Amino acid sequence: MTRRVSILLLAAGGWTLFIWVTRLVNMAGEDRSAGFIVVHGALAVISIAFGIAIGIVGWRALRTKVRSG
Repeated sequence: MTRRVSILLLAAGGWTLFIWVTRLVNMAGEDRSAGFIVVHGALAVISIAFGIAIGIVGWRALRTKVRSG
């Protein structure tokens, strides 16, 4: 994996975390139905998990590139 792809994965993971954590914080202050909160809460948890996984893959690939030169 190239350095550019590794950085792109890190950026995508960070962006995903930013978007969904912000959405969760915003949802906490909104008056919404229980169904809306459950569905969007589940989407947020799944998306955050994918964001973390993408970030880990990018971070490991970047560290491997740095070590190997």
